[in-house]
Amino acid sequence: MSDLNSAAALLRSINGKLARRLRESAPPGDLTWPQVSVLGYLVREGAMTVTELATLEGVRTQSMGATVASLQTLGMVQGAADPQDGRKTRYQPTDACLKLIAANRAQRDDWLLNSIATQLNAQEQHTLLAAIPLLQRLADQ
Repeated sequence: MSDLNSAAALLRSINGKLARRLRESAPPGDLTWPQVSVLGYLVREGAMTVTELATLEGVRTQSMGATVASLQTLGMVQGAADPQDGRKTRYQPTDACLKLIAANRAQRDDWLLNSIATQLNAQEQHTLLAAIPLLQRLADQ
């Protein structure tokens, strides 16, 4: 059991380090990390209200309102009346936002591909590919 404890702690640490390296490989440009986080939710989950976003981020609605307003000013999100409750506004990413995110992801993918190709030999690459379904299973639970 001790080996599994050590492996879990090491995997968590490695995952965090890899996530930081990926973030560093494609910085958000003029966006803050809270703005990037909000855009990630909107792209993955679809249109949301400020209240829904605040709940997901664990911040006050007023703070999220300021973040969303700044994203609107930058042309990254647009609001539309909620079809079920016209008093609410649901925000979604703009085309400019989606292009920025696609470029950012491509930059991170390029960094990771280059790192795998240059830092791992053929056998290590094969081992890494074989581990991906296992890591996916852990991430999806």
